[in-house]
Amino acid sequence: MIPYSFYVNQDILDISKKLLGKRLHSKIGGVETAGIIVETEAYRGSDDKACHAYGGNRSPRSLSMYKEGGHAYVYICYGIHPLFNIVTSSKGKAEVVLIRALQPVKGIEEMKLRRNQHKEINLCNGPGKLTQALGITKLHNEAILYNSTAEIWLEEGMNIPNDDILTGPRVGLSTAQECMNWPWRFRIKGNKFTSKPNTVYYEGYP
Repeated sequence: MIPYSFYVNQDILDISKKLLGKRLHSKIGGVETAGIIVETEAYRGSDDKACHAYGGNRSPRSLSMYKEGGHAYVYICYGIHPLFNIVTSSKGKAEVVLIRALQPVKGIEEMKLRRNQHKEINLCNGPGKLTQALGITKLHNEAILYNSTAEIWLEEGMNIPNDDILTGPRVGLSTAQECMNWPWRFRIKGNKFTSKPNTVYYEGYP
């Protein structure tokens, strides 16, 4: 299990890249499922217009973002899909990393049942898909990811060299003004399990 010290990284872009290759696990109803993180997006507190905490906003939804690194931030998108984020950095900074896609590696048959989907490539290639596949719900908001009894946790996996990381704009941020095109979406080059693979990416940034 990845320890607390990993999550309090003060550089949101650095940790967003370091999360690539880590294994995200869940154990729900006694069934363990897991996938390798292959795509992430960074969101940075008060100066990021795409972030729920922009301008210091402390709505009921965003309060979980202000916890210290190592907590889960799970919110409901479009009133339907729970999206799983990892809180990073120090308490009060409201910096999170959205987990956008996984490569399934454990409990794949259970994932297929939860998703009613038989194609492995489509099980976790989007943030709403992966939460359904792993059984993550809004009830897991504020979960501590480094707790030994956690239902959701991260483990070490592959180290991804910077040259194998593609960087590009985040998804679906048409109202985020100048923040819309910040290249804060990261994915593993050539991995077929990422979402929206045809999106333009910039190699070698930052």
